[in-house]
Amino acid sequence: MLPLPRIKSVYVSAAPASLLMFMAGTSCCWSSPEIPKLLNATTNPFERVVTEEEISWISSLLTLGAVTAPFLFGFLADKIGRKSTILLVGVPFFISYVMLATGEVIEVFYCARILSGIGVGGTFTMVPMYIGEIAESRNRGLISCLTGAICSFGLLFSVALGPFKTIQYFNTVLAIPPLLFLIIFSILSEESPIYLIKNQEIEQAESVLHNLGRTLEAAKKEILEIQSGYGNKEDTTINYKEMFRSKPFIKGTISSLGLLIFQQLSGINAIMFYSQTIFEQAGTKLAPQFCVIILVSVQFVSSFIVSFVVDRFGRKICLLISAVGMIASNAPLAIYCHLRSSQIYVESYSWIPVLTLTTFIIFFNFGYGPLPWTILAEMFSTNYRSFAAALVSTLCWLVSFWVTKYFGLAVATFGLGNVFLFSTFSCLLAAIFSSFYVIETKGKSLNEIQEMLDK
Repeated sequence: MLPLPRIKSVYVSAAPASLLMFMAGTSCCWSSPEIPKLLNATTNPFERVVTEEEISWISSLLTLGAVTAPFLFGFLADKIGRKSTILLVGVPFFISYVMLATGEVIEVFYCARILSGIGVGGTFTMVPMYIGEIAESRNRGLISCLTGAICSFGLLFSVALGPFKTIQYFNTVLAIPPLLFLIIFSILSEESPIYLIKNQEIEQAESVLHNLGRTLEAAKKEILEIQSGYGNKEDTTINYKEMFRSKPFIKGTISSLGLLIFQQLSGINAIMFYSQTIFEQAGTKLAPQFCVIILVSVQFVSSFIVSFVVDRFGRKICLLISAVGMIASNAPLAIYCHLRSSQIYVESYSWIPVLTLTTFIIFFNFGYGPLPWTILAEMFSTNYRSFAAALVSTLCWLVSFWVTKYFGLAVATFGLGNVFLFSTFSCLLAAIFSSFYVIETKGKSLNEIQEMLDK
């Protein structure tokens, strides 16, 4: 039997990592098809009626779990390596889906959703970091955005299968990808060269860079650049006082955190978690579960667009177009919901929610969906990257928890129209922020980005 040829490509390492993004997508959209079944005493495993408060916790505990993950996995990334840490991220997903498939009391569902959140928080901390460290400046944006497309496929998988299968069957199927990930990633993916260089494993780092597709000459040059960022091994301990006085760290934190907060305030998580409920309240004629499938299908297809333009046109222009497009999508939906709540006849325009949410998803995927996580992985020096990613991710998930937990209360108190009006205003602020504060990182090495931030 002939030996298989050795494939040397960054894509071979990145592809298995993207399976984590698929699992994160299934977890983030899990609530949309499952909430209607949980609210029905004949289809939920509890054999009783579930309250709206309990449903809000089942939905939002994922984001609360995500809050706890970034510092845990960020710490492990520097102690045991990126590859081993990413493998650990897959474990909570598997345990959570087994619990959801077999649980018969609501407390088990609470614990399972927290575990799912730990997996999601770990995924969005570790995968962008890993991609940023193994990719080259010329394809870093492409690979990062492609992993975002895989996350969208996870969303689509949930809404396409979830509404038509029992809770037990659906979650049993979702427990399979984590097992596949643990096997494939451990075999195919490389350790981060930055982690190896930090630990003075220079020869292994050179071999890894060669396996990732660099020529030997390019690998040696990249190692020298990374070493200039880390300095000596003795100097790699974080000096927190110095870090918080560092202009690049402060500017990088404001840029990445601002983008991620605006991402959450755009309403995307509320739309994904409660999409079926939104379509029911908006009065669309098409069955809500099919509206959701259309919405997420468009998200999956559109998620590939930015992958092929981000390294050509740059991050800033994509973010600006994204924000303006979300404004143009949210505003008509806010008006429609206001008119409907005011008992004004709008049934002839019941297609508006489907159209506006679909265009919202397209523009969200063009920039504010994938790029804040890409930019987060680019903003920080090698010494501070793990801590900074954990800090920004934690604050992002706290905002996400607030949005998700109180979305239902906000709709009940202020009305769906005012909620989307707030999202419109948030997107306007996002456009201003993208224009005046975010720096362009297209084609820049990680060291060059630090020099830009230091000016």
